[in-house]
Amino acid sequence: MTDATTGAPPLVHEVLAAVLQVRQGSLRVLLWERAMEPHAHRWSLPGGRLRADEDVEASIRRQLAEKVDVRQVSHVEQLAVFSAPERVPGPRVVATAFLCLVPSHLDPELPEDTAWQPLSALPRPAFDHESIALRARNRLRAKLSYTNIGFALAPPVFTISALRELYSAALGYRVSATNLQRVLSRRGLLEPTGQTARPGRAGGRPAAQFRFADSTMAVTDPFAVLKPPADERGK
Repeated sequence: MTDATTGAPPLVHEVLAAVLQVRQGSLRVLLWERAMEPHAHRWSLPGGRLRADEDVEASIRRQLAEKVDVRQVSHVEQLAVFSAPERVPGPRVVATAFLCLVPSHLDPELPEDTAWQPLSALPRPAFDHESIALRARNRLRAKLSYTNIGFALAPPVFTISALRELYSAALGYRVSATNLQRVLSRRGLLEPTGQTARPGRAGGRPAAQFRFADSTMAVTDPFAVLKPPADERGK
């Protein structure tokens, strides 16, 4: 089939999801192993073609549920449109990509061909999916500075120490628990639950538990930047 006006094949529009979660101390992306050519046995972002009866966000939510059985995303936002003519072999395919986040306490049951892969060591991604995944990581890192997007990574209740681990994994460098609590509290993002966590095996004082005051995305400080410690800069 060709376009009646130009004689060119119809443009294919797909949607892709960079689904991120902090797991086992690192920021990971959900990928599935392709079974067919092109790029058979390489790792791909979940997604598929946009249907005529749906918008792009409805499409990506449907495909996450149908193809990789992920329904519990805490945040979805459009990342970018990728339209380079040569981005995939064969007919031209334009992709609308999304950043999706899953809270750290959830463990979705995945198909056998799907796995959480570390963004620091991606295993041979298909097409341009590595650049899309890294762009999603960079978007998340930036937004951790000036929005309350941390709510989408965290469980409903957490200690400051646990939250520090999430931020550190997402940002790629160690952050101070004291500074993190001060910054987030100053912006009114955290509220105490009045409860404490059980001491660990080493004992010690029970740690206070907190939650995010709001689970709706909001800009909290448009000029903020979470900088790495001085000894981490330039690495």
